[in-house]
Amino acid sequence: MPIESVFSQLEALLPSVQKPVQYVGGELNSVVRDWDDAEVRWALMYPDAYEVGAPNQGVQILYEVLNEREGVLAERTYAVGSDLEALMREHGVPQFTVDAHRPVGAFDVLGLSFASEMGYTNMLTALDLAGIPLHSAERTDDHPVVLAGGHSAFNPEPVADFLDAVVLGDGEEITLAVTEVVREWKREGRPGGRDGLLLRLAEGGGVYVPRFYDVTYHPDGRIEAYTPNREGVPWTVQKHTVMDLDKWPYPKNPIVPLAESVHERYSVEIFRGCTRGCRFCQAGMITRPVRERSKETITEMVDKGVRSSGFEEVGLLSLSSADHTEIGDIAKGLADRYEGTNTGLSLPSTRVDAFNIDLANELTRNGRRSGLTFAPEGGSERMRRVINKMVTEQDLIRTVTAAYAAGWRQVKLYFMCGLPTEGDEDVLAIADLAKEVIRAGREVSGRSDIRCTVSIGGFVPKPQTPFQWAGQTPYELVDARLHKLKAELRSDRRYGKAIGLRYHEGQPSIIEGLLSRGDRRVGRVIEEVWRAGGRFDGWSEHFSYERWAEGAAKALADETVDMDWFTVRERAEDEVLPWDHLDAGLDRGWLWQDWQDALHGEESVEVDDCRWNPCYDCGVCPTMGTEIQIGPSAPGRSLPLTVV
Repeated sequence: MPIESVFSQLEALLPSVQKPVQYVGGELNSVVRDWDDAEVRWALMYPDAYEVGAPNQGVQILYEVLNEREGVLAERTYAVGSDLEALMREHGVPQFTVDAHRPVGAFDVLGLSFASEMGYTNMLTALDLAGIPLHSAERTDDHPVVLAGGHSAFNPEPVADFLDAVVLGDGEEITLAVTEVVREWKREGRPGGRDGLLLRLAEGGGVYVPRFYDVTYHPDGRIEAYTPNREGVPWTVQKHTVMDLDKWPYPKNPIVPLAESVHERYSVEIFRGCTRGCRFCQAGMITRPVRERSKETITEMVDKGVRSSGFEEVGLLSLSSADHTEIGDIAKGLADRYEGTNTGLSLPSTRVDAFNIDLANELTRNGRRSGLTFAPEGGSERMRRVINKMVTEQDLIRTVTAAYAAGWRQVKLYFMCGLPTEGDEDVLAIADLAKEVIRAGREVSGRSDIRCTVSIGGFVPKPQTPFQWAGQTPYELVDARLHKLKAELRSDRRYGKAIGLRYHEGQPSIIEGLLSRGDRRVGRVIEEVWRAGGRFDGWSEHFSYERWAEGAAKALADETVDMDWFTVRERAEDEVLPWDHLDAGLDRGWLWQDWQDALHGEESVEVDDCRWNPCYDCGVCPTMGTEIQIGPSAPGRSLPLTVV
C-alpha cells in the first residue's frame, strides 16, 4: 500500500524553526521513485545536520547505486535540529526522508553511515522519532533493519544493542548484496521473521549481526571472549573491498544542496586506500590496499559531474591525493579543459613530501589561489618518527618556502596533541616550526604579509591501528600543553601576529575515545546521555563533557570499569579488544609490533610505503585476496608478498 508523505504536517512547523530549507528536499539530482514499484526500500541516514550530511560522499554514492537498481528505492534522512525535534514530538510528526517526506519507520532498511562516533546520540533521536524501538531485541518484523557502516563501524560494539546489522569496508557491492537478500526473503513470505532475515545476512560472513554473538568478561572487567550463539554464524566477519573503482564511477549526478553546506563542490574520489603507514590513522589502515582510478575515468567523472550539477569547484579527493601516480597528468588535463571557465580544482590537505609547485600551479590556473594546507601532525622530529610521519623540518621549510616564493601568502599547518610518548617539548616545538615558516616565507618573498595558521586536534587512539593499545592522554594534560603553546606563540612579537592558532580542547577527544574503543557496556552510557538531552555531540556549542561524565558514572555504577578504564588505560598485548572478531585484514601481530616500534622514540622504526618498497606483511592483501592497483605511469611496484 502507498505510504503517504508527512510534508503537509511538517510544512506547518517550518516557519518556527531555524534553516527550514534543509528539510524541504527537491534538490537538483535528487530522486523520488514510486513506492509501490519498489520491492526493497532503503532510508539512508548521515546522522548529522543536513549541511554536514548532504555533501557526504558515501551516502551520495549508495543513493545513486541503489536507485539505479530495478525494484529498489532509496531516500535520505538527516538529524533534525532540537527546535524541530521538539515540534515533531508535540505534533506527532515522525522522522522523515527529505526526498519524498515518507516516514522512516516504513522502510525495509535504515542504513546509517558513521564517519564519526560523535553521531551516536543523533541516531537514537532518529530511531525514537521514527517509532523504531531503540534496542534491536525489541523490534518486530514491522520495523526496518537498522544497518550501520562507515569508518566507526570497525568497532560498532558501543552501539551494538541499537543495531541489527553492521557492514565493514566499501559499501557499493555489499549494499546491493544485502538488497538481494532482503528482496528474496520478502518474496518467500518472510520465513523465520526478523531473525530469519538477519541469519541469512550473517551466514555468508559479510554482515555482522551483534545479537548473534555473546560477550563474556573477566572479573576485572576485561573481555574474555566473543562467541557466536547461532549455528552457521562465523567467528569473524570480514570487511568488503571494491577492487575496480573504474566500474563504480559514482556519484554521476551529485545532489546540489538547497541550504548552505560544508562543501560546495563536486567531489571525485581519485583513489581509495593509503599505505603511508601513519600509525595514528585509522582511515589509512582500514581502507588498504591502494586502488587508483584511471585518469580517463576521473576525467569523464569530472566532465559529467560538473555538467550535471553546475558546481564551480571540483575536489580531487583521497587520503593523500598528490600520491596518485598520474596526478600531474590528471591536474594538467583538467586545468586545460576548464581554463577560462568558472570551474576551479582543489586537493585536500597535502603531504609535505608529495607537494610540488608545478602541481599547485595547475590546480590554481583559473586564478583561485586560496591557502595551502599541510599536515606534519607532530611538532618535533622525534614525534614524527613515533607516528611514522617521516617529514623533516627541512622538508617542511623547503616546501612552504617554494609556495611563498610562488606567490602564496597563507599556509595552514595541522598538528595533533596528546600523541603517545609526547612531552611538553614536542608540543612547544610546533611554535618553533611555525616561527621558522614565517621567517623563511618573509625572506624568500620579500614581504611582511606572510601568514601561517596552526590548527591542532586532540589525538584519539582508534581501533585497527598500531595505537589501539595506547593509553589516551588525560584532557587536563592536553589543555595544559595547548595553553603553553599559545603563550609561546604570543611571546615573540616578531611572529605572534603572523601566526594564528586554532585548537580543540581535550574533553571532546576523551569522549570520542570512550566511544571509539568502548565495548557493549558503553551503550548504556550513550543511552543515558541521550535521555539527558545529548544531541549533536560533534558540535562544540552542543557538546557537554559534564553530561557525558555524569552519564558514564551513572550507567557504569555497578561495573568494575569506568570512563578512565576505557580511555586513559593502556592495553596489554593479550587483552581481547572489542573489535578483535571484526577483520579489517590487518595482522594483529603486525599491528602490535608496529606499536612496539613506535615506542622507541628517537629510534622508532620507520615503515615505508609498500607501493614503492617491499611488502611489510601487514596482512591485508593475502587475507582479503586483494592487491595494490596503481596507474600505468607508475615507476614499477613491488611484489605484494616480498616481505621485509
